[in-house]
Amino acid sequence: MRRILLACGTSLLLYGSLFACVLDRPLTLGALRARIEANLARGAAIEVPKLVILAGSNGPYSHRCETIEAFIGRPCVNAGIAVGIGLDYLFTRWKPLLHRGDIVYMPLEEAQYVRPPAAAALGPDAAIMLRHDRTTLWTMPVHRQLAALFASDLRGGIMSLIETALVDSAFQDPREAVTGSFNTWGDHVGHTERLGASSETALAAATPVHPSGGEIRAGYGTATVRDFLRWANGHGIRVIGGLPTGFADSPIGEDSVAAIRSVYRNEDAGFLELPNRSRYPRSAFFDTPDHLNEAAQIRHSVLVGQALARMTAAPPPCCPCEERSDKATPQTVCMVRELASSLRRSQ
Repeated sequence: MRRILLACGTSLLLYGSLFACVLDRPLTLGALRARIEANLARGAAIEVPKLVILAGSNGPYSHRCETIEAFIGRPCVNAGIAVGIGLDYLFTRWKPLLHRGDIVYMPLEEAQYVRPPAAAALGPDAAIMLRHDRTTLWTMPVHRQLAALFASDLRGGIMSLIETALVDSAFQDPREAVTGSFNTWGDHVGHTERLGASSETALAAATPVHPSGGEIRAGYGTATVRDFLRWANGHGIRVIGGLPTGFADSPIGEDSVAAIRSVYRNEDAGFLELPNRSRYPRSAFFDTPDHLNEAAQIRHSVLVGQALARMTAAPPPCCPCEERSDKATPQTVCMVRELASSLRRSQ
């Protein structure tokens, strides 16, 4: 029995040491970690009141801080990463960088509200914390720490060896050429309609799943969001919820929209609901029901920027408008110029 226990203990120690100190996933988890750290670095460098967008990949793919900040009159950070990244992890990393007067806009995907505790604890952030961010890991509840310790498996170990070998051999990652890249604001850019043409068949066949209002109200993610809203209220930070982008032919149910809206309004937070409820034709999407293509992303961001400006009583978009039209206000001219400039950069 003693030998068995010793062997088990040694195996656990070896397993934990390998995944905590040796094995890594530089191409998959490394890309997510790089995005998280780049966004945090931008947020830390901004010393004036800012807007931070927190969501899954719907954040960077369907929203463009570069466009939105011109409308709200403050710098913007697009801190959305992926649905798999735990909300509690993102909230923990961002709390030290949020200050009185900041605004957080949260157009969370529906799945974020109903994600079960086990899935949230075993997301990519678990392995990232164990290998690279143990400072944050120690601040997490015990169940999150244990989940991080056992989040990796044999397949993960094999993939670690393969990814490390590829990076060491100067492997040229093709993802940027296929899907686009990220700009300084944290926005995804370059995901043009032309690049997305290969996903037309998949988008046409996609059937989005919409959780019910009851599932949203009782969701683990909903409880996590409520905790963050209460923290924000106590620190002078304004949170505004929103709806994620999605197919116009697959709308979110009325009860589900009401449930999402109540998450924020019940905690004295704002809620942004566009007239189209952020629904667009399938032709406006890039590769998934959460990702608008770049042209649609910019158009959607103009609408979001205008709505946020109204909700926050921000001054109208400010850019040098030397020429004025008798039929258009300087603010409208500025808006058109900003949109045209963004569209030119995306081509």
